[in-house]
Amino acid sequence: MTFDFERYSRQIEILGTKRQEKLFNSSALVVGAGGLGSAVIQYLASAGIGRLGIIDGDIVEKSNLQRQTIHAGNLGMNKAESACAFVEKLNPEVVVDVYPYNITPRNSEKILNAYDVIVGCPDNFRIRFLINDTCNLLKKPFVHSAVYSFFGELSTFLGRPCYRCYLPKATVPSVGGVIGATVGIFGCMQALEVIKLLTGYGELTTKKIIIFDLSTMKLFEIALTERKDCPVCNGKLKGIYEENYEGDCQIVKLE
Repeated sequence: MTFDFERYSRQIEILGTKRQEKLFNSSALVVGAGGLGSAVIQYLASAGIGRLGIIDGDIVEKSNLQRQTIHAGNLGMNKAESACAFVEKLNPEVVVDVYPYNITPRNSEKILNAYDVIVGCPDNFRIRFLINDTCNLLKKPFVHSAVYSFFGELSTFLGRPCYRCYLPKATVPSVGGVIGATVGIFGCMQALEVIKLLTGYGELTTKKIIIFDLSTMKLFEIALTERKDCPVCNGKLKGIYEENYEGDCQIVKLE
């Protein structure tokens, strides 16, 4: 496969042709085409990733447009299909796989297994835990972010420690209020993590969570270590079971 050199010329000045080729021959799945997903999809597509999977079962609503900028003019349309239409206009070189439904414990392994890297952009703990557990079973990298208000967090999980070493279970309800620019910034940071991971350029945000308070512009880091009692990292979890994604999402079934 060959790509349009002129389209990526400014980026190639930094990454080089070989790294651009790696990106063009790679794939990523974006789970959630909302606020975070909008930025991830836009910047991975414009950067020239070869194949982009987009999964989301929701439809575009007016309240989304404050932050989900790729869906402009598509009220009532499925978000994965709306995102696909955006990518086709932005960069027709990118192959887009559309999944116009939600990810579940029944379909997660089949869908995630087809991609090089998984980008988690959901708005709830249930899906974050599902992505984490599936990625560990399939040995896939998981680029995570979560946001609320002016705050956001970012980490790339490459196996051990995993997201459940950070949060073994859901402890607080998901927060709905968010500043649109916050998700834009963290979605861009996720896109950068994917580009670095796939091209081998720079350093990844691994074995730590970075938390950025954009209201004060203060950055914090939380070091992560593998928890000995983590059922995902110690290999006791043998599959994806619906019981583990109910209530507080604590793992109750191992096999």
